[in-house]
Amino acid sequence: MTTTATTATTATRATAAATTPGLVPVLWLALLATPVAAAANAPVLILPDMAASLGVRTETAAWLVAAFAWAMAVSVPLLAGLLRRRGLTPVLRLSGALLLGGTLLVAASPWLPAAVLGRAAQAAGGAGLVAAAMSLAGSARRMGVISAGFGMLGAAGPLLGAQLSHTVSWRLSLSVSLLSLLALPAVSRHAATTTLPATPPTAASTAPQNRFDARGAALLTVLATALVLLPHAPAAALGSAAVAAALLVLHVRRRPDGFVPAALVRSPLFLGSALLALALSTSYFTLLFAVPRLLADRAGWDVTAAGAGQLVALLTGSALSWLLAAASARMGRTAVRTVLVTIGTLAALLAVFASWGPLLLVATLGGVFGATGANAVLSMQAASSAPDPQRPTAIGLFTLCYQLGGAFGPAIATALVLGGA
Repeated sequence: MTTTATTATTATRATAAATTPGLVPVLWLALLATPVAAAANAPVLILPDMAASLGVRTETAAWLVAAFAWAMAVSVPLLAGLLRRRGLTPVLRLSGALLLGGTLLVAASPWLPAAVLGRAAQAAGGAGLVAAAMSLAGSARRMGVISAGFGMLGAAGPLLGAQLSHTVSWRLSLSVSLLSLLALPAVSRHAATTTLPATPPTAASTAPQNRFDARGAALLTVLATALVLLPHAPAAALGSAAVAAALLVLHVRRRPDGFVPAALVRSPLFLGSALLALALSTSYFTLLFAVPRLLADRAGWDVTAAGAGQLVALLTGSALSWLLAAASARMGRTAVRTVLVTIGTLAALLAVFASWGPLLLVATLGGVFGATGANAVLSMQAASSAPDPQRPTAIGLFTLCYQLGGAFGPAIATALVLGGA
């Protein structure tokens, strides 16, 4: 009864906020941003089928997942910067075009390289729509509706992808992010009359040293790309990452207030939050792709049973992580991190040693609890480590670290569990 009352109250408040003059209705924002979560997780149960269709090995087909994660990671901070400088309309148009063009390429191409390019374009478009939706939310209550949508569609993504693949085609399962385009006209109309908070231009803000740091953005993109390639080509990627990191460090010293602010790089709170989120995200995405195969090999579950069980585990873990986030202020920073590390470690150990199906699902539950809890709580801790003008940058760089886990995890799962498929 308490849960029902709370849900009704939340829905009433969200509806009231959505109908406030000058604000984009929050359900349109949720529709704009959240389908990308389902598209990201759609390949979880069908990666071997995708590989067979394209005539490649499973570990090769995993590039479709890595490309999506890479593009999401690097595009969120880049398109957020474009949003701040050029406004909503250019970002909405560019993001919609990338999403549509990428989806058409994935749907039509019989070749893996073109499909990988299409998946990257899909992710970049989705990242822009996410950045736009977040900028239009306007309140923590409305942002909560968007975050809840991410959790729900992300959890449903594997089973939805499997059902669409078995009923029609795996290509359709990778096209679910097109649902975002249904919200684009409505959001564009509202955005045309919505003014985002902005800092008036001054002589200091237009000085050469305060203009967009293109070199810093490029070096960060190269570094992120090399890190994404690390599981696939360790030697080359490690060398490239080392060079890019060294150049970025030198650039940050020359441009301490650039695309990667020196204050964040030197902040133990930011670095600790971002690295812990990266570790928990990597563990979660590894479990997300590995547990369905482990359920088949160790417990004899079929794809439908594995998908349904994983859906329940993901939804439960997401709900429990929300409770952690709600209690985090009372618990304190150390206690929250202890809970996240403990649950994340236990989830990994269960995946390694458990052979009973329900215990493997508990591993998935623990993985999503750790990752989503880290995303909710540690992102705020990371932002608190930065001065107010740099907080959006801190969130963007934190999100990049979290999204890198989406590239590492599937590659690790493929190497350890799925490689024989």
